Amino acid sequence: MKILKFGGKSLANGKGIHKVINIIENKVGNGESITVVLSARGRSTDQLEEILDRAVNNESYQEQLQAFKQYQVDSYGDFKVDDEFKTLDKLFEGVSLLGDYSKRIKDQVLSQGEVISAKLLTHILKEKGINANFTDSRELIKTDGKFGEAQPLDKLSKENVVKHFKKYNGTTVNIVTGFIASNTKNETTTLGRNGSNYTAALLANYLDAEELQNFTHVSGIYTANPDLVSDAKKIERLSYTEANELAYFGANILHAKTIIPLIEKNIPLRILNTFDDQNNGTLITAENSSKGIKSLSVLENVSLINLEGRGLLGRVGVDARIFKALAYKNISVSIISQGSSERGIGLVVESEKAIEAKKVLKQEFEADFYKKDVNKITVANEVAVISIIGQDLSTFHRPYNALIKNQVIPLLFNNTVSGKNVSLVVYKAQLHKALNVIHGEIFGVAKKINIAVFGHGLVGGTLIDQILKSAKDIEKRKKIDLNIFAVANSRKILLNENGVDTNWKSIVEEGDSYQIKDVIKFADAHHLENLIAIDNTASKDFTDNYSVLIENGFDLVSSNKVANTLSFDFYKELRMKLEKHQKQYLYETNVGAGLPLIDTIKLLHLSGENITRIKGVFSGSLSYLFNTFSKEKRLFSEVLGEAINKGYTEPDPREDLCGNDVGRKLLILARELGLSNEFNDVNIHNLIPENLREGAADTFLKRLKELDSVYQKIKDEQKPNHVLRYIGDLHGDLFKEKGILDVKLVSVPESSALGQVKGSDSIFEIYTESYGDQPIVIQGAGAGAAVTARGVFGDILRLTEKS
Repeated sequence: MKILKFGGKSLANGKGIHKVINIIENKVGNGESITVVLSARGRSTDQLEEILDRAVNNESYQEQLQAFKQYQVDSYGDFKVDDEFKTLDKLFEGVSLLGDYSKRIKDQVLSQGEVISAKLLTHILKEKGINANFTDSRELIKTDGKFGEAQPLDKLSKENVVKHFKKYNGTTVNIVTGFIASNTKNETTTLGRNGSNYTAALLANYLDAEELQNFTHVSGIYTANPDLVSDAKKIERLSYTEANELAYFGANILHAKTIIPLIEKNIPLRILNTFDDQNNGTLITAENSSKGIKSLSVLENVSLINLEGRGLLGRVGVDARIFKALAYKNISVSIISQGSSERGIGLVVESEKAIEAKKVLKQEFEADFYKKDVNKITVANEVAVISIIGQDLSTFHRPYNALIKNQVIPLLFNNTVSGKNVSLVVYKAQLHKALNVIHGEIFGVAKKINIAVFGHGLVGGTLIDQILKSAKDIEKRKKIDLNIFAVANSRKILLNENGVDTNWKSIVEEGDSYQIKDVIKFADAHHLENLIAIDNTASKDFTDNYSVLIENGFDLVSSNKVANTLSFDFYKELRMKLEKHQKQYLYETNVGAGLPLIDTIKLLHLSGENITRIKGVFSGSLSYLFNTFSKEKRLFSEVLGEAINKGYTEPDPREDLCGNDVGRKLLILARELGLSNEFNDVNIHNLIPENLREGAADTFLKRLKELDSVYQKIKDEQKPNHVLRYIGDLHGDLFKEKGILDVKLVSVPESSALGQVKGSDSIFEIYTESYGDQPIVIQGAGAGAAVTARGVFGDILRLTEKS
């Protein structure tokens, strides 16, 4: 025989109950021997509780009661449950008159949901010609006298069950009410919430069933709640032990007591989906499954009680006093965590018992308060417990570090005696995000990286296109899901939690105006984890947002040089903020576009290598200008005009020619070496004659020929076989507080490393004590939207590896 149990959602009006009928018909048609255990239909139990609450408060409940009755008999022809409806009328009327009710009365009220459900299904099956028998489990399952959560009397219950099924042996299907039972006085009791699972497990045990099939609205047990974690995967097999852990730690699909009767008789439990008959569900047996983390389960209706006191240091027996006091009031502790010193103890209890638990503990430790050995007892209500089933402490650092990186700070954690399960207490507001962070870290699914791109000009737009083009390949190779959830310019923003697509450019112009807080609020509302903000602007104003982004969980990647060249106080403050919030800030493209310059300098510096000088051609625009001018017999204005037309310079080329860009890059490198230079310490050779520095860009472009005589003279005065290069040079005693920073036009031998630079390439010479006069040379394309965007992309991928 197989025991089939159907939950409330499966039995709801419409598709649900029709699917249940089809499943039973098919099994009967296939000759299977089955017994069916039913919950109340739909939200019946909740509705009865709500009506009870209205009645006890002397509020009008008739309309709700009538709606409940109508739902139970709707569209089922001559189906009648007048006796059950009369019972409810009488009970609610009494509660309303008295203004009170006992747990005994509540059990009588709630039992009607299961009775009506089982009678309806029996009625429908009989109409279809199936020999079905309504079985009231109150006649079978006998319990103690504890209303609300009664405990079965095994010997008597088993005798009743065996006797009943022997009597109805010729019946095709016994339809049994779940959840309800009766005590030895034949008074209705209930087995607690989700007790229908327990009824089914008891019947399976007493009848030596072949299998218990639990039909629900999901296709089995998942690595996490699919409603909270979209990437959750179904688990094919579990052992009883693992299932018991999941049940204890809040997996709604299981009841903590359900597993024990099955273990005793080695009866398999299969979790199936009523609405998907092609799915094999999850099979739970005595056989151990593969090792490793199985699932994340959640307890939500809990509170955290903290007992703190300096006077408890070294005091023996504090926890024993806690448990004794709480046990006296029948308050169960699901999790406890304490330091070896016992200066602070945290315990998790059911939320509805938290106030009473605090009161009990205050009474127990009244004398300790008086002596100031105990400082305070506090209750945190808005918390939840996440349990990682199968997690041991040897690898716990991975999910824990991922939580910290995403600014989810656990309030408490502990591991079981077996060392194979770890539970965390987090604020309920962070539960959704915490689950996704942990799940993404430990289950081998692609880790989602949520990216906000600010600035979608040449570099920003190219970056977005590069990410969209490469995303699938990166997910396949690196198990990283790059999701651009925000694209913004200075005025408008496009937000989509599922990520933008190739049409982003046309959509963003129709986007909404925004402030940075709107992006943060959006990320919080959609529980987005692993956040990265990309600054592809050239804006000083946008750097004012860096701090608030860091404080709200964003790592930063920037092609914008401004933040690293503002005052040294701002520079230090930003680093302190990053360290405090454990965030990263990468900006490789600030100096060498796509060249690995800053990473190389950081590595050398951190390894203890003493860097004594850095010099090179820092600007791709000026590299092209002077490489071409030095090599070819052409006027300076002609070469400059060509560079402008090719887009190598800014629209107003004075922004390149003034040398400030090179100066900022040089300053960034100085600060990477720990120097405290300010921008006004940089000695910059401005390439623009003073009489051309002011005025509109159009006017300057018309006067380019005035530059010819100046630069032709410089070119002619060079030594033979020399060429012009505009360089940045960091030198001096770099062990002091500040270095010497020069930006200047120089003449170098054509055969030198600087002299051999071609096109718009950049080149950097890094001199160190170990390498002496032979510098480390880094050379390559130093400008261009594609190159810079690729460099930003590289920083993003480096961040994903660090996270």
